[in-house]
Amino acid sequence: MNNDKSLRDHLLELLESNQAHISFADAVKDFPRELRGKRPDGSPHTAWQLLEHLRLAQWDILEFTRDPKHVSPDFPQGYWPSSEAPPDDEAWNESVEGFRRDLKGLADLARDESLDLHAPIAHGTGQTVLRELLLAADHNAYHLGQLMIVRKMLDA
Repeated sequence: MNNDKSLRDHLLELLESNQAHISFADAVKDFPRELRGKRPDGSPHTAWQLLEHLRLAQWDILEFTRDPKHVSPDFPQGYWPSSEAPPDDEAWNESVEGFRRDLKGLADLARDESLDLHAPIAHGTGQTVLRELLLAADHNAYHLGQLMIVRKMLDA
């Protein structure tokens, strides 16, 4: 069990800290409203598209992990917003809060010692909770890096 606790601690650090990656809080902090939907030259995405993609993908990973009735969105269109810019400040703020809420949900899974991190998820096709937590952390790190590049390209 001691090794399992250590693994859980490592997972929590990976999900919640910014030891090797930019934190979500730092990536979205004070992001200028007027630049949220602007696509910098050479970038495939706007900040809004990246934020929503982060939220949607993380939500899907979390819900797949804990809900056997969850149906994932169609790929790839279900994982990206339909517009380059948020419709309003409320949409941006809701996306930020949704990401934070679901990140907490993933951390709660990592903390739940009643879950066997290595056991296949009953409704999956071989996935484990460990794999899903690592997938979420990896996906988040990748796209948060992209978000920071967009931010830098926009001088934001």
